[in-house]
Amino acid sequence: MKPTVFIDGEAGTTGLQIYDRLIAREDIELLSIDPEKRKDPNARAELLDQADVAILCLPDDAARDAVRLVSNPDTVIIDASSAHRTVDGWTYGFPEMSPEQRKSISKSKRISNPGCYPTGFIALLRPLVEVGLFPEYYPYAVSAVSGYSGGGKSLIEEFETGGAGHRAYGLGQAHKHLPEMQAYSRIANPPVFTPAVGNFAQGMIVEVALPLWSLPKKPTLVDIWSALFTWYGSNSDPSGDVFVQLHPLEVSEDITKIDAEGRNGTNIMDLFVCGTDEQVRLIARYDNLGKGASGAAVQNLNLALGLDEGAGLDARAERPGLPPGHHHH
Repeated sequence: MKPTVFIDGEAGTTGLQIYDRLIAREDIELLSIDPEKRKDPNARAELLDQADVAILCLPDDAARDAVRLVSNPDTVIIDASSAHRTVDGWTYGFPEMSPEQRKSISKSKRISNPGCYPTGFIALLRPLVEVGLFPEYYPYAVSAVSGYSGGGKSLIEEFETGGAGHRAYGLGQAHKHLPEMQAYSRIANPPVFTPAVGNFAQGMIVEVALPLWSLPKKPTLVDIWSALFTWYGSNSDPSGDVFVQLHPLEVSEDITKIDAEGRNGTNIMDLFVCGTDEQVRLIARYDNLGKGASGAAVQNLNLALGLDEGAGLDARAERPGLPPGHHHH
C-alpha cells in the first residue's frame, strides 16, 4: 500500500504548488475531493481521516477547524497556515533549523510548515544566537522582499493587470510571522520587520543587516561564516539533499548583486555573508513558493513518511561551501 496524501485546500496557490510537486510521484497516492464537496465538512473529515498525511492549505481559522475534524490518531497533519506555528504540541517544519529538528519532524503527527519570511530569518540568525556569537537581547531588524504570488489571488491579479509596483507593507509591526521569527531564532524580542512585495511573481530575499561593532563579541565576517558553515555543514542530510546552501566567503565578496528569482522552481535556500568586519549583510535567497512554502511542505511530507527527503524536489544543492553550480530547468 502506498501512503496516501490529502491536500485540503488544493485550489489555492500553495495547494496547487504542492499538488504539482506530488502528482507525478509513484511512491504516494493523492486523495482528491469531489470539487462540489470542497466546502463540505463531512466529506473533508472522511478524507482527512483516511489520509496518512493531510496537508492543510487553508486560512488560519479554517486550518484550526480542519484539525478538529480529524479523529484518526494516525493521520499526520502538515499545516501550511500560520495557525499552529508557535503552538505547543506542534513541531516546526524547518528540518535544517537545528541538529535535532529533522528527527523531531519525522516522528511528529502535527507539523507546522514555516512562514516564508521566517524561514530565511531563522536560517541566518538561529545558529549565530545559539553558539553565542550574536546576543539574545539586541535590536535586530529584518528587511525582505517577496514575489507577489505570496499575497493570494487579489494581489496576484492586481500585479498581473499592471496595477501595482514594488511596495512596502506590514507597516504596523503586527505581521503574523513575527512570533515564529522571535521564537525559533531564540531572540528576546521580535525584530523590526520591513517586508515588501516586488513586481515579480516568485522569489524572495530576506536580509539581516548589522553593524558588527555594536555587538558585544564584535564577531568578524569569518567568525560568522564559520559558525554558519559548522551549523549547516554538520546539519546536512546524509542522503545528499542539502537544501540550505551557504556560499563561500570569496563568492559573497565577488558578487555584485543577488537576484531574488535565482532559486525559483527549486527547494534551495542560498545564504550569503557580505560586507566587512564592521558592517555585515546576512542574506537568504529562495523561492517563496519553494523552500518558503510548498517545497518545504513536500520536504516535511517526505520526512513524515520516511521517504527520501528530496523526493519530488528535483533540484539538489551542492555540499555547503562548494561554489554553486548552475541549475537549469
